[in-house]
Amino acid sequence: MDTQPYPDEMFDEAERREKEAKEHPEIAEVDWIDDCFRVEQKKWGTWESFDKNGKGIITGMTKEVVIDMTRFHLKGVQEGWSESNSRVVNDGIVGGKL
Repeated sequence: MDTQPYPDEMFDEAERREKEAKEHPEIAEVDWIDDCFRVEQKKWGTWESFDKNGKGIITGMTKEVVIDMTRFHLKGVQEGWSESNSRVVNDGIVGGKL
């Protein structure tokens, strides 16, 4: 008769689940893209990229688009895009009576 009531696989699975339960999502291993940003899907289906400080960068409908546009944005920032190089085309203020 076997003295061990459960197979080793069950103990391994229980250990893995216990480790995952203790692991905080912000501390967990993150799949960094280009070692600069991460991408995650939101519960409503959109995708968002975040920098290493957790600041949101780009939001989009597909993971591929968000990755491409985040790379484009970060390249522009790296090359010196600044507030002085951008302009507001429309400020959204309606003048006069409606």
